[in-house]
Amino acid sequence: MEKNLVEKGALYVVGTPIGNLGDFSPRAVEVLSQVDFIAAEDTRVTVKLLNHFEIKKPLISYFEHNKYEKGDYICDRIEAGESCAIVSDAGMPAISDPGEMLVFQCAERNIPVYVVPGPSAVVSALAISGLPTGRFSFEGFLSVNKKSRREHLAEIKNDKRTLIFYEAPHKLIYTLKDMLEAFGDRRISVVRELTKIHEEVKRTTLKEAVSFYTENNPKGEFVLVLEGAKEDLSLKEYTLEDAVELAREKIEEGFSASDAAKFAAAESKIKKGDIYRELNK
Repeated sequence: MEKNLVEKGALYVVGTPIGNLGDFSPRAVEVLSQVDFIAAEDTRVTVKLLNHFEIKKPLISYFEHNKYEKGDYICDRIEAGESCAIVSDAGMPAISDPGEMLVFQCAERNIPVYVVPGPSAVVSALAISGLPTGRFSFEGFLSVNKKSRREHLAEIKNDKRTLIFYEAPHKLIYTLKDMLEAFGDRRISVVRELTKIHEEVKRTTLKEAVSFYTENNPKGEFVLVLEGAKEDLSLKEYTLEDAVELAREKIEEGFSASDAAKFAAAESKIKKGDIYRELNK
């Protein structure tokens, strides 16, 4: 390597492919090639990635059930002058994967932490969902416990942001049914096997999704992108300014100015022409 990208005495949070090895960045390859050791969620998975890119580095296991003990050990080695990269099995460490605690421990000990961005199923699924992307909330995995899962959904029932969840195939139908019960029939994009051969986006509704996956056995890893709660517009008295703002929101979602003004007029009872005129000022 002509240039050493790695600083001694630092942690590197490195994103890895979520399916397609072609998504692994040249910088990520260089960093993993130059650090002193790598902390991996599952060393058996990571060694396959390293072998593909002809990287040979010492690996230590770092996962949910040893994160406190191994975190101190990793920090001790970094403080002694070594450099470390943390990787998960797929995607960005610390995002529903091990790493959050290690970054916190490094911050507590004033150890520099750098990020090497990589694929993330959260934003990738959102980008192709067809649902509003301006504001969203990542909710991670719902609990396997039915009571806890339903309590979680009840807490976010009125959240107007687009909601994003991870889900495993064996839990998918239970989650979809609980969502339908908690939220009513909303739009949902069921994103499956991102970047892999069988990548699929099913843009549908909760009711239709429950029906489909009752008849069809889910396979692969899923990201669920769910429409946020809608504001109850029936009780709102609109001003012209409110109606224009609503029209602008619709334009951001892809409506033409004319269609946006028409939509806002129907909701606000304000003349379409007045709204359209303000939009074009």
